[in-house]
Amino acid sequence: MNRLSINQYSVRQLTLVELVEECRETGIGVLGLWRDKVSSAGSDRARQLLRDAGISVSSLCRGGFFPYSTDEELVRTTADNRKAVDEAAEIGSPLLVLVCGGIAAAGLERSREMVLEGIANLAPYARDHGVKLGIEPLHPMFAADRSVISTLEQANDLADHFSPDTVGVIVDTYHVWWDPNVYREIQRAGDRILGFHMSDWLAPPPHFLNGRGLMGDGFVEFKQIAAAVNRAGYAGPIEVEIFNEELWALPGPQALALIKSRFQAVLA
Repeated sequence: MNRLSINQYSVRQLTLVELVEECRETGIGVLGLWRDKVSSAGSDRARQLLRDAGISVSSLCRGGFFPYSTDEELVRTTADNRKAVDEAAEIGSPLLVLVCGGIAAAGLERSREMVLEGIANLAPYARDHGVKLGIEPLHPMFAADRSVISTLEQANDLADHFSPDTVGVIVDTYHVWWDPNVYREIQRAGDRILGFHMSDWLAPPPHFLNGRGLMGDGFVEFKQIAAAVNRAGYAGPIEVEIFNEELWALPGPQALALIKSRFQAVLA
């Protein structure tokens, strides 16, 4: 159980103060945080809350969105990604999750080149601040607007340009469960796996963005994927990240208890 990390957006109905208190009471010792939520609480206060409760941070989401259509967009994106690294360092997160960004005006191929260029620009800054960058491939349905990096193979190809001390990959079951090459690429990633996220795939998805399922309600083979990630050498937190309107409608403590019980069941 000690590997369970609760992604803040899984129970976004809770404030950071409420979430920290509920996790402390239920024995959950790790959280995955989001920049907007941390900003609302204030980074100094957030860091103190976590420290007082004995809760560590598995990741901060998100940086990325590297493809740009104008020079002004490039300047803004570069500044925002450096700010994201600063924020990760401030709250003690070892990892900044990169959602790479959708298609810019120059087209798909050039957008993917921009992702590589953006990571290359950010990596030295992240290294200097003690923050690792985790490339998270998203399901192909998000290629147009959220991530032109759609497979773990593409993420591994990008990460291979950099030192594993700074850049790695995130394995998120919602995004990679369907990929016939996923087990090969998990093995290939090895010590570059910096994060492992869980949620289920419902068919049909009630909503592409906010229709992820609780583990056990859909089609993801969690035991097999978790075993592959473990064999690859990843032994860090397993972050449950579920965007789901029905889950958000529940009282926060009830949603948290439900997530915890499902996590235990699928990995039993």
